[in-house]
Amino acid sequence: MGCQEELLIQKVCDLYHQISSLESLKPSKDVDMLFTNLVLTCMPPNPIDVNKLCKKIQEMRSKLIRLCGEAEGHLETHFSTILGSFDNPLDHLNIFPYYSNYLKLSHLEFTILRQHYPHAPSQIAFVGSGPLPLTSIVLASNHLTTTSFHNFDIDPSANLNALRLVSSHPDLSKRMFFHTTDIMNVENGLQEFDVVFLAALVGMDKEEKIRVIDHLAKYMAPGAILMLRSAHGARAFLYPVVDPCDLRGFEVLSVFHPTDEVINSVVIAQKHQLPIQSIDQQVFVPNNIILPSKCSEIQAFNPLNHGNMIEELAIEDQLS
Repeated sequence: MGCQEELLIQKVCDLYHQISSLESLKPSKDVDMLFTNLVLTCMPPNPIDVNKLCKKIQEMRSKLIRLCGEAEGHLETHFSTILGSFDNPLDHLNIFPYYSNYLKLSHLEFTILRQHYPHAPSQIAFVGSGPLPLTSIVLASNHLTTTSFHNFDIDPSANLNALRLVSSHPDLSKRMFFHTTDIMNVENGLQEFDVVFLAALVGMDKEEKIRVIDHLAKYMAPGAILMLRSAHGARAFLYPVVDPCDLRGFEVLSVFHPTDEVINSVVIAQKHQLPIQSIDQQVFVPNNIILPSKCSEIQAFNPLNHGNMIEELAIEDQLS
């Protein structure tokens, strides 16, 4: 392990111990300072592979991701409550400290989606929308102005807060819907969506994430698009990593790793047109399906102009 990686791990461990000793992760001066330092520590590009870290550091990382998720939930609830007190909440979204990041991330995701799915989706599902569904709001307002957005969250209070933000808006109130349910209980209903977004913190570890992905693969419509958020390098201390090899039942189209202040990587995949059956570990693939031959990546041209590195999966062999 290089000196740079050792310094990074030591800094992250120090911040983890400070964060885990806090009495509350609700927004406060100390909470904001510690998480800001954590993000700034993990943001610069770093070649570290978190999968190769020792068991002790892996366990720390898993706990840290859950703490980040809890703090993010408190932060979103705090600002959603403030925004909900305005007559026109959507006019004041810029009070949320990371609003500009969501604008950039949504633009990135829309650009990626348009490259692989050029016509406007009729209906989109966002799984894990939370109390401040900024991705849905920004996409619906700025990029997909005729699409209906169905937001799924397991927390009824989160959906109640989210609904307050759009209920007074003459357009979005008719195109944004909120469903309080565990996505694992939604089966045939998933067939209705052209595109499904999976939030970064749905499935806080690899096993949970794979269970959700396998469920989506089983019930999404053939040919539908799945957009996932992942993490790369040191940013994997903040969010779970989605490995393209874990997307069984999907063809992975591209993997995009931003290098600017947009933290999340973006993975876009397409549900196979026909089912793939696995018998005795042998996979039988219909002739019209192309699968990635391995989880390899090549650098590709960056369609956005804000410092993103974009990588795409190389499909070297066509299986027939």
